[in-house]
Amino acid sequence: MSESALAEVIMPSSAVRTFTDPEIYFAGIRNLQIDGVVTRRGEFRAASTRIDLHQLWMHRFEEKLPRIMRITPSGSRVLLLFATDPAQSAMQVSGMEISQDQTAIFGLDSAYYLRSSAACEWGTVSLTPEDLAAAAEAITGRPLTPPCFPRRIKASARAVSRLLELHDAAGRLAKIAPDVLAQPEVARASEQALIEAMVLCLAQGNSDPVRNVHHHRATVMRRLEEALKTNPENPLYMPELCATVGASYTTLRDCCQDYLGMSPKRYLWLRRMHLARRALRGADAEGTSVTDVATSYGFWELGRFAVAYRSLFGEPPSAALRREPEDPKRGESPR
Repeated sequence: MSESALAEVIMPSSAVRTFTDPEIYFAGIRNLQIDGVVTRRGEFRAASTRIDLHQLWMHRFEEKLPRIMRITPSGSRVLLLFATDPAQSAMQVSGMEISQDQTAIFGLDSAYYLRSSAACEWGTVSLTPEDLAAAAEAITGRPLTPPCFPRRIKASARAVSRLLELHDAAGRLAKIAPDVLAQPEVARASEQALIEAMVLCLAQGNSDPVRNVHHHRATVMRRLEEALKTNPENPLYMPELCATVGASYTTLRDCCQDYLGMSPKRYLWLRRMHLARRALRGADAEGTSVTDVATSYGFWELGRFAVAYRSLFGEPPSAALRREPEDPKRGESPR
């Protein structure tokens, strides 16, 4: 049975969750595979609101620390993304700045980066390609198809405002009156209004052309991630990394600055620190030492590692090793 057919027999539902562990937060964002790193020291806090209607899925997210996400879609849904806080700093999508009056649409299976520079709030709506094409045909007289490359969409202020208002209203219902949102007539009215708003933002909006430089930088970043996944526990040095990626250090640096807002060295270091943190929090404290974990991820100067770990995560590595693993379902309020 197709996803659209399944949606016809699934009742509308919603869930609100809170998170203190970024790894669990990234893993809990449905339909997307996310490799993420938090980029600033502080106590991580995040919340998500998920709403499943018959065809349309929507999510709302609140995050208290800046982060970088590398996102690989599932290939089954067309996603439209936007900021939900008009006062926040602009987000970056694969080097493109997404301001508060813009949205971004993504392909079905092309990975992309989503970066924030401060606390942020953002949301999404999604449909299957078939449902999007059918809705667009009915509303505008012509179908819409997902792009092959992330696109920034500049729609009219009225169209974006309408989408944000509907999205906010549904999110508030999920938090304070989920039973109302689950009523068939309310769910249908909300869904049809959101689908119309999504289609109009896409159909009436303008997007920037995708140039060769965008494809080249995307290729460099894809090869970088492939190199990192091949050597997850080993420190990679710039000469060998550049050779593996097939790009000069200048090119690699420019691509990382554009996509990640930092140098490749800083990004590699952050990834290894987060991998070490994950290993510490998942290890058996009786049979594992901080030294074991640190050296396995290429941190040979243990004093410097401990200082850097505390600076980034706000606690010594020994505290992470002693902590009980967080329940992935803690903080969930299904509706």
